[in-house]
Amino acid sequence: MKKTVFYIILVLAGFRASAQDLNARVQVLSPKIQGSNKRIFQTLETAMKDFLNGRKWSADAILPQERIDCNFVLNVTNWDGSSNFSGELQVQSSRPVFNSTYSSTLLNINDKDVDFIYNEGQTIDYTDQNFQSNLSSIMAFYAYIIVGLDYDTFSQYGGSPYFANAQTVVNNAQTGSYRGWKAFDSNTNRYWLSENLNNKLYAPLRSFMYDYHRNGLDAMADNVAKGRKEITTILPGLQQIDRQRVGAMFPLVFYTAKSDELVLLYSKADPQERVQAMNILLQADPANGNKYQTLQK
Repeated sequence: MKKTVFYIILVLAGFRASAQDLNARVQVLSPKIQGSNKRIFQTLETAMKDFLNGRKWSADAILPQERIDCNFVLNVTNWDGSSNFSGELQVQSSRPVFNSTYSSTLLNINDKDVDFIYNEGQTIDYTDQNFQSNLSSIMAFYAYIIVGLDYDTFSQYGGSPYFANAQTVVNNAQTGSYRGWKAFDSNTNRYWLSENLNNKLYAPLRSFMYDYHRNGLDAMADNVAKGRKEITTILPGLQQIDRQRVGAMFPLVFYTAKSDELVLLYSKADPQERVQAMNILLQADPANGNKYQTLQK
């Protein structure tokens, strides 16, 4: 009987471990909040971490070493001393490059529309069926975006189911009164990020993400020049991405994550390839022009 119970415990423990898709590191900061008793921020941090790491976000069995590395840094700027919080949320995620110790940034976004209610010791509840709370919806939204971006870099359009899930979060959250979920709140918010990732107009950028990582970065461990050449071949496609459209959020997110990496990637290329890449990037992403211009030195 004891052996049977022990076996069941092992099976359940293994199932619970396999249910985790994210390796989320969470920080809750409150430098602007006065007062010495900040225990609620510690419990909030733990609750957020447990929520993100304890749920099943993808459809596949994820091994512990395959969990997606990500960071959630919540900077609380206002707190009423009870249960109402406002602040900004910095979300970052990365994926490892094949046969290397390097991790490539996929998402680096600062969400300034973060308002929510949280009571100390409260369990954060979430369901895909309806809106439960703004805090759980925001975290679920970014969890699906993180998983979707990761899948997109390993199989072409592999992130589609997760971007659809993120859209469901957006649709449900619109029944609430919180900012960030509606088109007219801002041109750069959660609504537009989800809209872009589910819009065929930006499918070429998603396709670029796949080729860039799988055929470019992942090949560089074996042959740096060959991997970079693959990226150079597809780089002109970035010039075709519409950055001027209202709510063009995905291109902004892409270049925020990738501009420094692109400069690093071409900094050791031959002069002709550097200049070629610089000219393409200057046209495709003029906002980061100062970075790209260093490639001509």
